[in-house]
Amino acid sequence: MLKKLMSFMPGRGKKTAPVYTREIIPRDQHTVSRSIISEPAKKVLNRLNHAGFEAYLVGGGVRDILIGERPKDFDIATNATPEEVHDLFRNSRLIGRRFRIVHVLFGREVIEVTTFRGNAANTDDDDDDRRTSEHGLLLRDNVYGSMEEDALRRDFTVNALYYCIRDFTVIDFARGIEDLHNRQLRLIGDPETRYREDPVRMLRAIRFAAKLDFDIAPDTEAPIVELAPLLTHIPPARLFEEILKLFSAGYGEATYDRLRRYDLLAPLFPETARALDSGEPDQLIRQALQNTDRRIQQGKSVTPYFLYAAMLWPALQAEWRKRQDNGEPIQPALHQAIAKVIGRQVQATAIPKRFSGPMKEIWELQMRLPRRNGKRAFQTMDHPRFRAAYDFLLVRELAGEVEPGLGQWWTEFQEADERDREKMLSQLGSDGPRKRRRRRKPANRE
Repeated sequence: MLKKLMSFMPGRGKKTAPVYTREIIPRDQHTVSRSIISEPAKKVLNRLNHAGFEAYLVGGGVRDILIGERPKDFDIATNATPEEVHDLFRNSRLIGRRFRIVHVLFGREVIEVTTFRGNAANTDDDDDDRRTSEHGLLLRDNVYGSMEEDALRRDFTVNALYYCIRDFTVIDFARGIEDLHNRQLRLIGDPETRYREDPVRMLRAIRFAAKLDFDIAPDTEAPIVELAPLLTHIPPARLFEEILKLFSAGYGEATYDRLRRYDLLAPLFPETARALDSGEPDQLIRQALQNTDRRIQQGKSVTPYFLYAAMLWPALQAEWRKRQDNGEPIQPALHQAIAKVIGRQVQATAIPKRFSGPMKEIWELQMRLPRRNGKRAFQTMDHPRFRAAYDFLLVRELAGEVEPGLGQWWTEFQEADERDREKMLSQLGSDGPRKRRRRRKPANRE
């Protein structure tokens, strides 16, 4: 698809240091079409242009169209300040404190408009707009700049592409088209410096590589394993959001494989990584991620607490087993293991209580699901978290943790009417071990 587009670019195929120059690609040499861009995005672009501002479709929207995908959202970059954008659109709101952006609302569609960002590295080190930590983490970066500066401060070359709706050209500042053609993800600038500025870029590299099925360029992947521990300096609340992005895009299993390959699972799920390194199996994690990927591709929703329940399951199993080996009774050991695993996890990534509570209930219900005699089956099915626990049981069964049959029994029990349910329970009782009744000694009637 991109062969024609690449033909005009000089130096393609040579292994030389990248030289970033502005390349303007005319309409007949790229595949971006206005028909693919949403009407709200075109309205925002045109109104900004008519008001005398520069405005371009930028980033993932341009990238996805060029590789034949339909973008989920459209972002716009402009030289207008956030306040100027806000004044132009009554259906907009200002977002953020550190660097303000504008959301223009069209029903459910939100068009994000960002003012061109500058290269803060060129400012005075003592400037209030430029702050870094002892590890190189960029703490503040509030500098407006030119279009070129905006492009080169972006993370990956394939995200530094701009589409101009006035003359239908694509503007490439960082040889992003070449990397698209080679299906390669490459950081702009020195990778170690960029990762130190924001370690979350390592997670973004994994996420984009899994989503796009791209290779990570050798110079971009080289520092990741060494710098992975820097993620421990990121606020847990931000890492929680990043985990949702990683595993809620429909490429969860591929993302998981890459996280393990680059030692990035440990900063996100330290107890799980420790359990896996100690020999705990990860079949349930893989099965849960495969199911999640299918749900997302079918347009269905996924719940964070189910995802976390699966990702932390190996850690819970290891802790629960250790406590039982130390002589603790099964149920108290489970409750203590749950408290310890969740307590340690929130030190790495935040888990809001609206998610940690249901996750705990899913785990606890795994003990109740095999116990179906008498009224227990009805009581379990009336539990508000039964459906999620039932789904988790099915995942465990597919992962080989549970003997086949229990999941099918619960499937049939939910679908059966009252009479058939009673019959299923009576059969369950007759199939189970019977208690031997003690014979009474005959009364002495003398």
